[in-house]
Amino acid sequence: MNKIIINNHAKSSLRQREIYRTLRTNIEFTGVENRVIAVTSCMPNDGKSTVAYQLACAFAESDKKVLLIDADLRKSVMVSRLKLSGQQKGLSHFLSGQADVGDVLYSTNQKNLYMMPSGVLPVNPTELLGNERFHKLLKAVKESFQYVIVDTPPLGSVIDAAVAAQKCDGAILVLSANETSRNLARNVVDQLEAARVKILGAVLNKVNVKQNGQYGRYYGAYYGHYGKGEETAARETGAQN
Repeated sequence: MNKIIINNHAKSSLRQREIYRTLRTNIEFTGVENRVIAVTSCMPNDGKSTVAYQLACAFAESDKKVLLIDADLRKSVMVSRLKLSGQQKGLSHFLSGQADVGDVLYSTNQKNLYMMPSGVLPVNPTELLGNERFHKLLKAVKESFQYVIVDTPPLGSVIDAAVAAQKCDGAILVLSANETSRNLARNVVDQLEAARVKILGAVLNKVNVKQNGQYGRYYGAYYGHYGKGEETAARETGAQN
């Protein structure tokens, strides 16, 4: 198997790790059948790619063999954000028939974490994600990995996420605090439900726990011993996309 190097794996704070461990545990309790998880958001910069990566890391740290698939074939940020080196081909090459699974599946320098980069951004991402090769890919990797995290485009901008999530066991919706409107979130949920996607839950991202009333007081007290003056995991990592 080919290998890629993650050169920008920022060390998470205790608070961040605890948050993503909680998210991991919540997903595990949705049922053992939910192992291929799509991560989407309403709009760009909601933090979905950061959530997808950190969630994959949380599963990997619990001794689970995890594959992170970058299925954002419109505006992928994984390669630049993580400063990946060593990749040659990715998901788009496989979906277009230019590569086999073994050519686009990579081990990484993080224990238990494997990745499938997006590859060259195509002109027809919706068609590629909707074709039978994507369905067969997810079915195949589910036999080799305990969890598969699929980073998809924002559903508020394009339909790709719903198309991809249809092939997954469930989806997580990332919402940006004080930025995502209730109506937009409702519309995205309606789109997922119309596509018969199982919604496993939502992640409220970029929350300032010191400025959000009871919610902030609860988490501020709960995580207070991890370091005063810190904010949420998303804000600490500058989560985007």
